[in-house]
Amino acid sequence: MSIIHPQFNPVAIDLGIVQAHWYGLMYLLAFATAYGLAIFRSKKRPDWHAEMISDLLFYGAMGVILGGRIGYVLFYQFSEFLANPVYLFKINEGGMSFHGGFLGVAIAMFLFAKKYKKPAFNVLDFIIPCVPTGLLFGRIGNFINGELWGRVSNGDYSWLMLFPQAWQADAELISQNPNLQSLAVNMGNYALLPRHPSQLYQAFSEGVVLFILCWWFASRPRPRMAVTGVFVLGYGIARFITEFFRQPDADQGFILLGWVTKGQMLSLPMIVLGLFLLIWAYKQQIYDWGILKNVD
Repeated sequence: MSIIHPQFNPVAIDLGIVQAHWYGLMYLLAFATAYGLAIFRSKKRPDWHAEMISDLLFYGAMGVILGGRIGYVLFYQFSEFLANPVYLFKINEGGMSFHGGFLGVAIAMFLFAKKYKKPAFNVLDFIIPCVPTGLLFGRIGNFINGELWGRVSNGDYSWLMLFPQAWQADAELISQNPNLQSLAVNMGNYALLPRHPSQLYQAFSEGVVLFILCWWFASRPRPRMAVTGVFVLGYGIARFITEFFRQPDADQGFILLGWVTKGQMLSLPMIVLGLFLLIWAYKQQIYDWGILKNVD
């Protein structure tokens, strides 16, 4: 038996003229948690202090927001952008990309490093362990909004979910493949299909598991670039796997070999880059902190 998505009110706090949406609160929690974790990490790093971390958070926030939006438009809605460049600024219509946000944060960290005269990977290795919790909150926001739902499954799994938000997609699938009618559950005027709650799969893998891995790995001195390498590799693998359970974007579908999604295509370079960074880090053996520190 499938679970019906709770259909949360997208507005978490309503004070009349002021409303706070769940997704906005998730961003706030993400930045606040990252700040707290960075402050905690700075206790072992005399080269970092609270004022510097506040500045770092500002740079990171700008990278996430600008990179996420620009990346979404360029990676997923480029034809729309070419037809109407103003679409880039229509943030009220939604649309953020992790891969774009990742690139935006990377650029922001390089600018921050230049300002404080630090090696760029010194900065990235410091902040990276604080990032996965933001991914966790972001995916929870996706789940609350009932968006980016998973693929239809005929498996007898007790955690499969019916998403009323997907009724049009479900109706189209049933019309294309009448055999799916046997899986459908009638909900009023709609027939809903059981889907994987892929937002929660991603929250667990990209958020919880990746956080534990990166936090543990970064708790001891590692060669410069190694922590960044673990995150990039880990995210690439986690995203590639969970994409098998996530419904491809309607306007994208499968873009290669009849099964590869845009998310998987964007994750493959991350896997390669993560492996390269790890190999290069241990070959260079440059340590920024701890008893093995060998740079100023």
